[in-house]
Amino acid sequence: MNFPFYIAKRYLKSKSSTNAINIITLIAMFGVIVGTLALFIILSGFSGLRTFSYSLLDASDPDIKISPAQGKTFEYSKTIDEELISNTNIASFSKVVEERVFLKYKDKSHIAYVKGVDSNYTEVVAVDSSLVVGTWIDPEFRNTAVIGNGISYKLSLRIFNLSDPLKVFVPKPGKGMLNANNAFRSTNVQITGVYSGSEEFQNKYVFTELEVAQELLNYKSEQITAVEIKLRDPNLIDEVTEVLQKSLGNQYKVETRTELNALIYKVINTENFVSYLIFTLIVIIALFNVIGAIIMMIIDKRKNLKTLLDLGSTLKDIKRIFVLQGFLLCLLGMAIGLFLGMILVIIQQKFGLFMITQNIPYPVEFRWANLIIVMLTISVLGFIAAKIASSRISYNFVTK
Repeated sequence: MNFPFYIAKRYLKSKSSTNAINIITLIAMFGVIVGTLALFIILSGFSGLRTFSYSLLDASDPDIKISPAQGKTFEYSKTIDEELISNTNIASFSKVVEERVFLKYKDKSHIAYVKGVDSNYTEVVAVDSSLVVGTWIDPEFRNTAVIGNGISYKLSLRIFNLSDPLKVFVPKPGKGMLNANNAFRSTNVQITGVYSGSEEFQNKYVFTELEVAQELLNYKSEQITAVEIKLRDPNLIDEVTEVLQKSLGNQYKVETRTELNALIYKVINTENFVSYLIFTLIVIIALFNVIGAIIMMIIDKRKNLKTLLDLGSTLKDIKRIFVLQGFLLCLLGMAIGLFLGMILVIIQQKFGLFMITQNIPYPVEFRWANLIIVMLTISVLGFIAAKIASSRISYNFVTK
């Protein structure tokens, strides 16, 4: 067995002659345990939040969206239709019309977006699965709509209220506000369902039939604002986007879900990284206790070190003993911290002890990547801390 490693294990297991050093060593290990536990739980929590946020985006945004590079609308031509139908990677696609509107219900008002969709839309974006009450738009009935939970709350709007429909207003292009009666187009819609989702999503859209939105905005039958696409294999999203962009030309923008929500993805990833740095700093502070404990141990074992030197050990071997002792101390604390962390994550996943709302538990996710990140972080910082502590050993210190 390696001599420094053998001595380091003996020193780690044995109690010091001074009780204060034993207490300091326990405090140092406790600091490593808590730091490891906190770092792993935070990373698991952000992994859960990221997955939860992405699932909300899956319910509100398509895999790919085609929109005009300039202006708001374009004509859905036979060329575009043939290109989408011929692409075997596309599972379904939907024509949509989207525009900002003014909503009025009784004495309350709200600014939102009307989104006219065709019958294929729920095959592209599964927003119908997010309905909390009512049903999705039925093409058999005219002027029906589905609104977000946030809009319903702000307008105090109930579904199937035939006596008081929701009024949707949109400004006429090129018209001034001298005569308010002629400045807007409007239509009345009957609410058949309410959907939930992210705060922004459920406060943004009023879904209605494509033809109703086109009529409200005075668009032609083939005039739309975007085509939204669902892929058979989401892993091919970049390849399909590139193919569509090349075939359709520069007059169209072909964007992925990630590009449509670039800011959200950036914020989530940045928060994750910043949190990792903050809790790594906490671990570094905790490792100062390890440095102090090793230095106290060196002082306590000073006579033993002189004996080891007289028996033929080199100063390098003696330094290595305390490097290994400090490193083993950190590894032991890390193992306990990770074990406790994994138990807490599994309990939260199974029983949801901590809740975001009354019905939604705080999302956590166990990932091997997080486990490896924590192990590497604690191991590297622990080795550096032990190295710093052992650097206090010198020939004069041992022989004095």
